[in-house]
Amino acid sequence: LDVFWAAHNPTTLNQQGNDVGTQYRSGVYYYGEEQKKAAEASKARFEEVLKSKGYDGIVTEIVEAPKYYFAEDYHQQYL
Repeated sequence: LDVFWAAHNPTTLNQQGNDVGTQYRSGVYYYGEEQKKAAEASKARFEEVLKSKGYDGIVTEIVEAPKYYFAEDYHQQYL
């Protein structure tokens, strides 16, 4: 999670760099309460550091992971 917070700007809503839109939102998707608590705790720690340096708060969503569906075979390993 530390790498996740540091690897992008979690303080911009629906934006990463010059890319804007809901498809560029920042999110952590968890399975179970243990992962949820870990995500929320790491967010709080990182946000405290950001705010102490004058940055805005974190807008990254932390929500339960929805059911995952694999794409059809012809969409696998698409490069």
